[in-house]
Amino acid sequence: MNTIGLYDKVCLKASRHTTYSYSTSFSLGIRSLDKRFHSPIHAIYGFVRFADEIVDTFHGFDKNDLLKRFREDTYRAINEGISLNPILHSFQRVVNEYRIERELYDTFLDSMAMDLTDTAHDQRSYETYILGSAEVVGLMCLRVFCEGDDAMYQELKPAAMKLGAAFQKVNFLRDLKDDHQNLGRTYFPGIDLSQWGEETKRAIEADIQADFDAALIGIRELPKGARFGVYMAYIYYVNLFRKIKALPASRIMQERVRVRNRRKIALLTTSYLRHSFGML
Repeated sequence: MNTIGLYDKVCLKASRHTTYSYSTSFSLGIRSLDKRFHSPIHAIYGFVRFADEIVDTFHGFDKNDLLKRFREDTYRAINEGISLNPILHSFQRVVNEYRIERELYDTFLDSMAMDLTDTAHDQRSYETYILGSAEVVGLMCLRVFCEGDDAMYQELKPAAMKLGAAFQKVNFLRDLKDDHQNLGRTYFPGIDLSQWGEETKRAIEADIQADFDAALIGIRELPKGARFGVYMAYIYYVNLFRKIKALPASRIMQERVRVRNRRKIALLTTSYLRHSFGML
């Protein structure tokens, strides 16, 4: 085996291990994709996760400098086609193979930088953050799923953005307490958490439901090899969303809602049957 091939495999294992370590739900979704999509989606997840770790957990370090270096290392890896950072090496291979636009990963990194300075959002900055932290991540994955078919990419682009937005907004709702108390952030625009109540919660939920509804239309049109895996992620988040909706507003500020692993397996089975019988 030539040496660069072995190095590529080692780096992909690092991206895969990162996914499994940080997210059982996304791991299940990736496993449900056609095998040819596993490595590139793991690589995208690893890139996104490492950037997110810089701004969320590297307390006591110069986060601005770390994120700046991560951005510079990302550009260099993509331009040179190699990196000594295994996560960035895997990511650059995907960017170069699937021709992922710099605008997408630039916009993502810009949103990570917002987390270093912005503790509250107005409508404009909220939409900018959602675009960068979630919608463009969906578009990077869509570039992989479309495998160079730009017409398909353009057609499915709006739905992919809605799906990313829905996922992120559910995360914001689930993590409302932790984001506010541990990180000092409030993502939803114009929200005074001292006045948090049912009316505000219902308005946010209606917005999320609209995103999910628009996203499902696009999921049905995805290539066969990608459709079930994306649908699995959609079903997981819809179930998490339903659990959150069923709770009173006061409980959201007291606990972090989860979907148990046993329930995730049940969702996988049910989703597979629906997909197999064309019932999406």
